[in-house]
Amino acid sequence: MHPPTGCYGAPPQQQSYPTIPAHPAPVPSKAPITNSAHSANYYRSNHHQQQQQQHLSQHHVAPSPYSASPSSAPPSQTYATLPSSAPPPSNAHYSQQPLQQQHHPPYAPPGSYYGPQSYHAPPAQQSQQQPSLVPAPAVGPGAPVYPIVSYPSAPGSSQFGTLSSSQSAAAHGVMPTQMGAPLHQYGTTRPASTAAVQPGYGVAPPSHLAPTVNGQGGTGIYDSYGDADHPPSGTPSASVHSSPGHHQGNTTFDLLTHSPKQRNAASWMYGLSELSLSLSRPDSMPPSNHMTNQAAPYGNYGYPGMPPAYHQGPAAVTDSSPSHDPYGQSSYQQYSQPFPNMSQLSAALGGLSGVPELEVAALRPVNLLQERDLLPHRPLEAPEPNLSPDLKKVNCCPQSFRCTLTSIPQTQALLTKARLPLGLLLHPFRDLQQLPVITSNTIVRCRSCRTYINPFVTFLDQRRWKCNLCYRVNDVPDEFMYNPVTRSYGEPHKRPEVQNATVEFIASSDYMLRPPQPAAYLFVLDVSHNAVEAGYLKYFCESLMDNLDKLPGDTRTRVGFLTFDNTIHFYNLQEGLSQPQMLVVSDIDDIFIPSHDSLMVNLKESKELVKDLLTSLPGMFSESKETHSALGPALQAAFKLMTPTGGRVTVFQTQLPTIGAGSLQSREDPNQRSSTKGVQHLGPATDFYKKLALDCSGQQIGVDLFLLSSQYTDLASLSCISKYSAGSIFYYPSFHCTQNPTQLEKFQKDLERYLTRKIGFEAVMRIRCTKGLSIHTFHGNFFVRSTDLLSLANVNPDSAFAVQMSIDDSLADSSLACFQAALLYTSSKGKRRIRVHTLCLPVVNQLSDVYAGADVQAITCLLADMAIDRSITSSLSDARDALTNAVVDLMSAYKNNVCNLQQSGLVVAASMRLFPVYILSLLKQKALRTGTSTRLDERVFAMCEFKTQPLQQLMRMVHPDLYRLDDMSDQGALHLNDTVVPQPHLLHLSADRVTRDGAFLLDCGNVFYLWIGKSCDHLFIQDVLGFPDYASIPATMTHIPELETLLSERVRAFLDWLQDKRAFSSTLTVMKDNSSAKASFFQYLVEDRSEGPFSYNEFLQHIQQQMS
Repeated sequence: MHPPTGCYGAPPQQQSYPTIPAHPAPVPSKAPITNSAHSANYYRSNHHQQQQQQHLSQHHVAPSPYSASPSSAPPSQTYATLPSSAPPPSNAHYSQQPLQQQHHPPYAPPGSYYGPQSYHAPPAQQSQQQPSLVPAPAVGPGAPVYPIVSYPSAPGSSQFGTLSSSQSAAAHGVMPTQMGAPLHQYGTTRPASTAAVQPGYGVAPPSHLAPTVNGQGGTGIYDSYGDADHPPSGTPSASVHSSPGHHQGNTTFDLLTHSPKQRNAASWMYGLSELSLSLSRPDSMPPSNHMTNQAAPYGNYGYPGMPPAYHQGPAAVTDSSPSHDPYGQSSYQQYSQPFPNMSQLSAALGGLSGVPELEVAALRPVNLLQERDLLPHRPLEAPEPNLSPDLKKVNCCPQSFRCTLTSIPQTQALLTKARLPLGLLLHPFRDLQQLPVITSNTIVRCRSCRTYINPFVTFLDQRRWKCNLCYRVNDVPDEFMYNPVTRSYGEPHKRPEVQNATVEFIASSDYMLRPPQPAAYLFVLDVSHNAVEAGYLKYFCESLMDNLDKLPGDTRTRVGFLTFDNTIHFYNLQEGLSQPQMLVVSDIDDIFIPSHDSLMVNLKESKELVKDLLTSLPGMFSESKETHSALGPALQAAFKLMTPTGGRVTVFQTQLPTIGAGSLQSREDPNQRSSTKGVQHLGPATDFYKKLALDCSGQQIGVDLFLLSSQYTDLASLSCISKYSAGSIFYYPSFHCTQNPTQLEKFQKDLERYLTRKIGFEAVMRIRCTKGLSIHTFHGNFFVRSTDLLSLANVNPDSAFAVQMSIDDSLADSSLACFQAALLYTSSKGKRRIRVHTLCLPVVNQLSDVYAGADVQAITCLLADMAIDRSITSSLSDARDALTNAVVDLMSAYKNNVCNLQQSGLVVAASMRLFPVYILSLLKQKALRTGTSTRLDERVFAMCEFKTQPLQQLMRMVHPDLYRLDDMSDQGALHLNDTVVPQPHLLHLSADRVTRDGAFLLDCGNVFYLWIGKSCDHLFIQDVLGFPDYASIPATMTHIPELETLLSERVRAFLDWLQDKRAFSSTLTVMKDNSSAKASFFQYLVEDRSEGPFSYNEFLQHIQQQMS
């Protein structure tokens, strides 16, 4: 007898997708996925069927780094695969075997890596179709007849989308065996090899692209979460490479060479022509038809019977390409379209080659050895895509959705030739000033690819619209004919969904399989002797007390507290008690919950008890002499406590866990901090925290980690608890409440933001893209529940994500490429919401246009993510070499293919002129630098920040902004709310620009440095700092006083303006010319020979040598 579905050990089951009322036809099914010990039999039983499917390519499935023992199954959400009426199954099914850690030599030949056994994928379509959920019953009498649209700054929201729209199968190819084999191969496919499939984590469905997660393979657990998303039925089976050092998918992208000498043998980001590997559609592959599949009857799956009309599939469409309109020309002449159709856009768009002034600006050849002043006066803005004015007006904001190339190459060959990475950077849940929030009984989506209707669809007439991603023609529902903004009927193209690239929907019950959870917050506090010495507990309790009423939530909000040293302490806060009760569990080897009803309590009902506890907690452990830390058992207890509802766990830790499950030992050798040979122990020492994080993700529990320590705490291991549960990581090295006031101030400001920022619970996200494009690698903190569905137990407005993409099919039939990110989440108020972002970019066929549209900052951030993965899966030196080779390859490609100037030197397009200095800055960051003393925890934390920070914050960390403040003027100043905000010019990051007669501000993202030169004007010191002269400035000064002088107002207005552009407050340090700590300022002057072997000029000469 099998355990209940959705639990560990459950047999494979068909997933279901809800049917939206406006689209009653059932959608095609996904291929079944195995996640139990039955998988071997499943694949054997399907072998005969495979041989009959001649049109499908043969691929293989490799073991995943998430692989569990055969007796375990992936951490699935207990309610995600059940009807909404079913109760959650017992926790007893969550016994799990340790994950199998897979260790492979980084340069192993593909054949030996994947094993000798050949494997044939089962067909993409099985005989059984999967059911669709019955639509929600009609809304009651109080529901609005027409949609409601509001434009507040909404609390967090979200939804999901499909990944690959590719219709082609990759041709078979063989990756050459060579030393220094790159991490990813552009334009190549893996050989049809091999290893036996291991059940458990990471077995992706054979008919789908399995993406890489943070450089490793994702799982293949399908969980529709009540969404009607599904992949196209014609998607070919794909190989699954889940192993470290290899990404997965139809096409692989080689991202890093190991040394400059090997660059020509295996380039980092690009598949080389000598590999002789290409993508093609097999001649025997029939055209895909999405519209001919029917779902199996509901009765077979225990769901209510479906009305007969719902069994009808949509009409078949013989050719839905953009160049062949299956409906012919529209006869609805009176209808004025909001935007031209695809053919008109193609004729009107032109390309950059038709806009000489843009070519002059972006393609002007720049000789880096001759031109020195390359920085713009103001920080770089995102390049504007070359679109028509109408499309520009409605395109997605680059702060939310940004592509490395604002002009998409037409083919993979053109992308390979450009030597630039193609990827997306997303900040999907960021705080917005204006957000259209739409309440409607019908959320209009494409019936084929499930894309949400958006500004870039084409209305063929008043009743039909063509999807801009898969080109399917869809009907316009009757309800969509009404425009709630203008209160008019018959103008669907003026609806807010079609006028805004970012919208938020209030989701119906179709998008939930249980009632939305309440906001639930559990605080897990280290109270060992080390924590008492650090003194954080008092300030945590004060901050939480001050912000208790600001915690996101409603009347259902629940809170709980758990403390630990060598034992675990629970707190009974049930309403009616006169004071909180402590319950101690000393058996840390067998953790249990002493009370299930009184530990997580309603905040409104038990607020006074919560305040009493926060008041008494700091004194309760002030005399503690217990030095051990049982962090692992405390996290196990938190998991059990939060499992019934899900929510957020906030952990405060001050030392290395020493006892119980998950205990660790110090791995850092202080003598190796400055080593140039390589850095060890960048990966976790145990899989305990990763496994627990996967369990948490399955129960919609996100874990955030605050690490406050003066000693090594093995962040490489501890960070896994947040990485795989979509949590956040905060690190305060050398934290002490009295000895390090700067860190204390930062901790207090961060904690206030953390406690009061909006939050989304039980979220999932998908990214869809135009047919012919596919996504193959993800970066950020999340868990991949299926090949394209990111599970985000919690989502916050300060976390970002990145994805790498490939071009599987030529985009020659289209002049536009579109991308859509959809985030489905539960707000802190208990509302199910869907936030949708849609980005539109032109498709070009000229290499010069690709370079003209290159986004140098987005490219730098994506390469940083890729380098972090490479340093963990291979080595730090490989990652550094690969970054250098990225510059060499770009300049070689531009010089050989675009620039016709016969001049010596380093020539690059103006759009990429800052690329070398950005890469040099990356090489000098804590995450990637060598030869400079860097603590292991600080290096790992810097790597974590690279993977999760939004682009604007990340670029300030990579390449800080330097301004001179003592000679500011009002010329070019901003006038905001009667405040004049000066706009001083940016300066190059070199000591040559920092003179002793000036005052300079360095904005490093997390910290501001105000450097005061020894000969600085006394008037500036008096008017801004409030001291008579330089000598009287104190050695430690962390605030600018509010003085009633014009110069003070200008400086403070500029600092406030910079601060307003970031979520977390940055600390300020005033630094004198002769300060003993000035090295912390000069280390950011990356154009000098600081923190590395090269100055900027020397780095350029090194690049030139590599090119010759």
